[in-house]
Amino acid sequence: MTHESPSSSPTPLPTAEKLSFSTKLAYGAGDLGTAITANLLAFVLLIFLTNVAGLPAGLAGSVYMIGKISDAINDPIIGVLSDRTVHPWGRRYPWMVFGAIPFGIFFFLQWIVPSTNIWVLFWYYVIISVVFNLSYTTVNLPYAALTPELTSDYHERTSLNSFRFAFSIGGSIFSLILALVIASIFPDNLQTQYLVLGLICALISVLPIFWCVLGTRNRILQPRNSESPEDSAADSSPDISFIEQLKIVFKNRPFLYVTGIYLCSWLGVQLTAAILPYFVQNRMQLSTIDFYLAAIAVQGTAIIMLFVWSYVSKKYGKKVVYFMGVSLWLIAQIGLWFLQPGQVVFMYILAVIAGFGVSTAYLVPWSMIPDVVDLDELNTGKRREGIFYSFMVFLQKLGLAVGLFLVGQALEIAGFLERIPGQPLPQQPDSAIFAIRFAIAPIPAIVLICGMILTYFYPITEAVHHGILLRLQERKRQS
Repeated sequence: MTHESPSSSPTPLPTAEKLSFSTKLAYGAGDLGTAITANLLAFVLLIFLTNVAGLPAGLAGSVYMIGKISDAINDPIIGVLSDRTVHPWGRRYPWMVFGAIPFGIFFFLQWIVPSTNIWVLFWYYVIISVVFNLSYTTVNLPYAALTPELTSDYHERTSLNSFRFAFSIGGSIFSLILALVIASIFPDNLQTQYLVLGLICALISVLPIFWCVLGTRNRILQPRNSESPEDSAADSSPDISFIEQLKIVFKNRPFLYVTGIYLCSWLGVQLTAAILPYFVQNRMQLSTIDFYLAAIAVQGTAIIMLFVWSYVSKKYGKKVVYFMGVSLWLIAQIGLWFLQPGQVVFMYILAVIAGFGVSTAYLVPWSMIPDVVDLDELNTGKRREGIFYSFMVFLQKLGLAVGLFLVGQALEIAGFLERIPGQPLPQQPDSAIFAIRFAIAPIPAIVLICGMILTYFYPITEAVHHGILLRLQERKRQS
């Protein structure tokens, strides 16, 4: 494994693009609302559907799968449309501004239990999930595609993503703390807990989107490299068919590596998050409050480590950071398999260790994808941030949809008993406990190892990216 040392860069770039603190702060804030909603859906949607709405585990997993598949389909469509958008506000901002309010409304509607009929509930949650995920993509995908438009500097992109994911994990922690407080206020009414939580988080999630737009707009619309905004937009607008664009995307080998790394990382995160409340309550015999505290321990460690890993990345490179973080994460996942009821202190220790690795799942893949966009521009003369970001997320969501659907099916096959509304939680059979343990330990460990293998072969080091930028600048001087 080679280190991505700054000293390996043969020649300094003509300009070093440094972003102001306020720009980074505003950009980071753009991920706060989507992080709050995504975190709650990852951690508690499945258990809400089974233990509050009363859906069987198989149907609950199907709701999640249908929502995620529809979300995955939305991604490339909105990615291409945002690449082609011509608007005085730029390509990305109109999507963020006009999608913000529906995003908040449909998030809240997911926490209503409108009926006691299983099939009415199933189709209600499917429809709301599909529409919510459409509004989520409308906001979040154009936001994510802002990264390469803000800066082309290799380390500034890592720094920018540190701010983004500091807000992202901070939003996740905030949502868990808020859930903990609400659970303490309404200890005996689960439906009220989720309804109040959904309403407050929906209101809070919308505002940071507008902060991001206002705080970064001047930077995005500012011409770079002596180009006018009109020239830049012209360069960016795709003028070939959608099918041809797909061929270009999937011929980009580094893109396939980054997508695989991202899929493995987030499959590990989401599988663990979805099954964690079942593990804490049914395997460890602890309360909902203990679940929230364990989740906060993971996310709290992750937000601290983001800036540590960002610093280490500047010295040793993104690959090394990923290997270090995921190695620690693997220790935590394997430890969960051996954890016994009553070993509460060890559970929290493992949560902290997992947080070291979870932060790399946020930081590393998202700091790699802008480099892939630059390589595509070198090869094709076009900038297609939207399509690369959208297909990366498309494949990730497709994998998550299938993975979490299978978890739901496995729980049902294993005899998991859903809670009847108004009744106490049922005692789960040994087969269901085994399925929960298997879903939280061996399966995430396997996908994380796959992510490490893909990271080892990822070809764009700092020196390679430096050469890409030099060639791009030389082309612009000659044009």
